[in-house]
Amino acid sequence: MRGATQTKRNEKHGLTSKPWWPWLKRGGSLVFFILVAYLLFTQARTVEWGEVIDTVQRRPLRDIFIACAFGAASYALYSCFDLIGRYTTGHGLAVPKVMLVNFVSYAFNLNLGSLVGGVAFRYRLYSRFGLEAAVTTRVVIMSMLTNWLGYVLLAGLVYLLQPPPLPLGWNLDTLGLHVLGGVLCIAILAYVLCCAMSRKRTWTIKGQDFTLPSLRLTALQLLMSSTNWLFITCAIYFLLGQKIDFLTVLSVLLLAAIAGVITHVPAGLGVLETVFVALLSEQLPKSELLAALIAYRAIYYLMPLAVATVAYLAMEARARQSAAADT
Repeated sequence: MRGATQTKRNEKHGLTSKPWWPWLKRGGSLVFFILVAYLLFTQARTVEWGEVIDTVQRRPLRDIFIACAFGAASYALYSCFDLIGRYTTGHGLAVPKVMLVNFVSYAFNLNLGSLVGGVAFRYRLYSRFGLEAAVTTRVVIMSMLTNWLGYVLLAGLVYLLQPPPLPLGWNLDTLGLHVLGGVLCIAILAYVLCCAMSRKRTWTIKGQDFTLPSLRLTALQLLMSSTNWLFITCAIYFLLGQKIDFLTVLSVLLLAAIAGVITHVPAGLGVLETVFVALLSEQLPKSELLAALIAYRAIYYLMPLAVATVAYLAMEARARQSAAADT
């Protein structure tokens, strides 16, 4: 209740209080999605979709089942990320509820973007379970930190030791990736040392207190997140028929992930495919790459989204029933 009241107070100030703000927001969103649709349409015209469909149909069921297993393992592991926030904040919400909220928000995050899925859904669902907004904020921060710690670690190691082959004409070359990898590795090392040796454990950032995790908890974050990124890579690796080196698939996935974040395209539509085709089309036909990525989207984006939608509706219905019973 306190979190909801504070949110309503905040909405009374700033741009959101202006009568034209909702229309401006809707108009901006409409223009954005029209632009995305146009870009996707122009890209889609260059694809031999008949060949893509044939390639998907020829994909061995064994590879698809293995990819599904790795996808499920990734979701199961990611659903535990909010448990780290539960531990650090000390809130008493039951573990199954935390994992369910984490799963639903992750599925919507991948398909609708981090602000809608990763943040808004968490605040709404946790508030349904009685968690205060301040506590939810700390849980979200810790979960996001966990996810990107593993990314930075893997990206640093891969770009430093085995960067992906870059097409001619790109502004970034192999040497640049080596340098970037070194910088990322130094950043991770600095963070770990800070967690291990810093005397000041709590920092205030924009009004929110952030407490440095212990060295043991930091190691757990790195292990969980790195394993999750490797699970995702395994799913794509098997959908590609194991025809491309695993580390190459990992390095390209990491590039595609950060490209998706930079472009802010919901579900990374077109971004993932563009990066993979640009970097790997010389190793595998474009139709096979697109077929594997289409299957990956179905397995890792659409199927979990369908499950998460049902789970979200069930939680909303149960919350309404509880509210009606209390009144």
